[in-house]
Amino acid sequence: MRIFRNIVCVVLLMFGCVWILQGINVLPGSFMSGQIRWAVWGAILACAGIAGLVWANRKRQSAP
Repeated sequence: MRIFRNIVCVVLLMFGCVWILQGINVLPGSFMSGQIRWAVWGAILACAGIAGLVWANRKRQSAP
């Protein structure tokens, strides 16, 4: 299950990075290019991906 979570979170992170680059017009060729709104949504998505990676890979404490 942890591998699945890692894959989903990496995909979220990659989509977020693409949206950021399109939103700030570094990666042109889309209806999202040059629109700051997509950069903000991308940043939110990238942060969610990072938080998910941290959550999926944290050490679990065993019960005493």
